[in-house]
This record gives sequence, C-alpha cells and structure tokens, in this order.
Amino acid sequence: MIHALARRAAALLALGLLLAGCASEGTRPDAKPDGKVAEKRAIERWEFLIKHEAEKAYDYLSPGFRATKSREDYAKEMNNRPIRWTRVLPYRSTCDKPDVCVLDLQIDFATKMPGVGTDVSSVGFVKETWLRTGGKWYLLPEAKSETGGK
Repeated sequence: MIHALARRAAALLALGLLLAGCASEGTRPDAKPDGKVAEKRAIERWEFLIKHEAEKAYDYLSPGFRATKSREDYAKEMNNRPIRWTRVLPYRSTCDKPDVCVLDLQIDFATKMPGVGTDVSSVGFVKETWLRTGGKWYLLPEAKSETGGK
C-alpha cells in the first residue's frame, strides 16, 4: 500500500512538472518566435527616433552594442542627422531562428535639398536584425568597418 501511494505521488509530481513546463514562457530550440513582439519593439524604437528622442531609442539596442557606444554619443549621432524621419511602417518579418528576427520596415523621411528651398519627402526601406536575449528583443545594429566597406 505504501508503494502504491509513493507511485501515485511520483506520478502526480511528474504530471505537475510536465504541466508547469508547458505553461512556462521558455523557448524550445526548434520553436519559431513571434515576430510581432520584435516588430512592436522596432516600431517603438523608430517612434523615439522620429521624435528626436534617441536617448530613449538607445535602450532598444543590443547590450553588446551599448557596451561600445555611450547613450550620449548615440543620441547626438542620431538626433543630428540631416534627414528627418516622419513615419515607420512594418513591411515584413522573417523569424527563421528562435531568437532572431529580420524585420523590413518602411521609413518615410524628409530632407532639405540644396537649390529647392523646401523639404523633399521620400520613402526608404531598412532591414534590421533583432535578437532575443534574456527574454527581451534588441536591435543588433549593422557593423560598419573603418574603411567604409562591409
């Protein structure tokens, strides 16, 4: 009788652990991520850039990139660009790995053109790589070489 109770308790414990594992938010190596979360963070970041609040957009950059550039330097670089971003729209997301999404975004912008005298508006597309680390999505900025090539 004691053995039957012990087996029943072990079975209930195993079932409880199985159910807890199913309810957890951990990712399986073969699980595809939901690109909507990365896309939402990408749009939030661009909205800060549009408002010239690059110091807030800095928090969306990968921890590794932030280790190479200060918040102040990043904000100065991004807020002083000769173009003015006006709108961001999601275009496509591709999430082939559990913790990596590549996002294509449409960025509307305006810039002053010499000889025209007014802002000229245009549309561009950017491809961004977003990584999930520590359960949160971050932009991995494209590396630039010192010689200007890739």
